[in-house]
Amino acid sequence: MSILIYADSNNGTLTKNAFEAANYGGQLAKSTGKNAVALVLGSASGLEELGNYGITKVLHFADAGLDSFDPQKISAVVAEAAKSEGADTIIFAHDYTGKSVAPRLSAKLDAGLVSGAIALPNGNTVKKAVFSGKAFAEIEITTATKIISVLPNALDKVVTGGSAEVVSFSCEIPSTGLKVKEVRKESTELSLTEADIVVSAGRGLKGPENWGMIEELAKVLGAATACSRPVADIGWRPHHEHVGQTGLAIRPNLYFAIGISGAIQHLAGVNGSKVIVVINTDAEAPFFKAADYGIVGDAFEVVPKLIEAIKSL
Repeated sequence: MSILIYADSNNGTLTKNAFEAANYGGQLAKSTGKNAVALVLGSASGLEELGNYGITKVLHFADAGLDSFDPQKISAVVAEAAKSEGADTIIFAHDYTGKSVAPRLSAKLDAGLVSGAIALPNGNTVKKAVFSGKAFAEIEITTATKIISVLPNALDKVVTGGSAEVVSFSCEIPSTGLKVKEVRKESTELSLTEADIVVSAGRGLKGPENWGMIEELAKVLGAATACSRPVADIGWRPHHEHVGQTGLAIRPNLYFAIGISGAIQHLAGVNGSKVIVVINTDAEAPFFKAADYGIVGDAFEVVPKLIEAIKSL
């Protein structure tokens, strides 16, 4: 038996979430004595890097027809790869692809699914966060085949330093009737879901004309920018930057919340961040209860000093 990890790629490069899934699958394989096999679809390079996370073999289905996102095609190919490798466990990242493909694959294979896992399985039981991270559930998978999608930053990365063998894989690709006519990409340089550091701001900035210092702080940190929902709703920032319960849910290593009060809806989308830094003039702002570090002060005074301090380092 083996563990199959779906490693996603974008524009020919493995995504951060691909390595998150590989890290989880590699650690699970080591703890169970199974082989960890990754599957990569479409045009992609640098696949040997997956060996750093315990992956022993990478199946590469290098067909340009798989470059465009089609969950029906992906689920069919993953099912064939799982059958070919005798995989009894299939791992996805809990991202757009995982959320779309894993349920389809679960129905196709009659396999139990736990989405959004935050820890390695304990036997057949998998732990996940529920109620917007306010509680945890432990779910037992009783089916022969198990599917798990893992949240970003769920496990500390364990780098084994190994090298993965890359082999060609192919199977029949079903015709789904889906035709991609156009792909439009956001102009942001760094994807929010891929970023290790995120600098986010709210109505405390008083207007869109003051966002320059947020962008500058993000630039010196190599971070992505984000915003609260009210900021997106009133048009200060584009909606694709909105993080929270009704926007993107992110789990970066470091999250700056500047001029954001910290309503429960916003916290639900960012409370998985490893470290949260809050800057707010209101010492009673709810966000301080969730913060690892907090500064009670005026963002227009604090942020420029922070930028200069970072530049000096």
